[in-house]
Amino acid sequence: MTALLELHNIRAGYGTIDVLHGVNLVLEPGQVYALLGPNGAGKTTTLAVCSGQIVPSAGQVLLDGREVNGTAPESLARAGMCLVPEGRGIFPNLTVTENLRMFTYTGTSLDSVLDKAFTQFPRLKERRKQVAGTMSGGEQQMLAMARALSTDPALLLLDELSMGLAPLIVESLYERVGELAKSGLSILIVEQFAQAVLGVATIASIMLHGRIVRTGPPAEVAEEVTEHYLGGARH
Repeated sequence: MTALLELHNIRAGYGTIDVLHGVNLVLEPGQVYALLGPNGAGKTTTLAVCSGQIVPSAGQVLLDGREVNGTAPESLARAGMCLVPEGRGIFPNLTVTENLRMFTYTGTSLDSVLDKAFTQFPRLKERRKQVAGTMSGGEQQMLAMARALSTDPALLLLDELSMGLAPLIVESLYERVGELAKSGLSILIVEQFAQAVLGVATIASIMLHGRIVRTGPPAEVAEEVTEHYLGGARH
């Protein structure tokens, strides 16, 4: 079986400064891959490389067995990759429905986009006329995920899903991630806080200083999390 996403010896960064120093990562179809690490470890840069926002200075990015180094983000999105960025990336001055309407550019009808979003996140139906920026952080994250899922991606990239949210909200969002995984969606999740994501992950890695230092089953990686100062629980 061809891996859905592969990074081979990736070096990448900003300007002349490399943040990633030889990153290797393999995501098989149907997996939930948790990439854990403290702030500054290189996790978000890794997602930027995967989604085409940063072209690596060395190494290969493969999507479904095809090299995609230098491929534009919109082309990768059309190929089935969708990123939910850190900070959610919604339009705060638009209503929920208007935010979702933005994703009809793929040719999907608004009715279809709304039906899918409201089925997956019933709370959004209650808030459909509300300006997105006035919703709670958890509701905004639901909206960001609903927009991404409206494109029927093959691969979902999630950057710091838990950021700024209460533990109960994080738990409910990760329950949804688990349901999506059971439906066959492949997911790469970047997280600083390991506890919630390890409950739904099928494979996990720890990243430190731009390198992946450990990869294995979530239960085994969880035992090493505190040794690497990642904070297994929220404070």
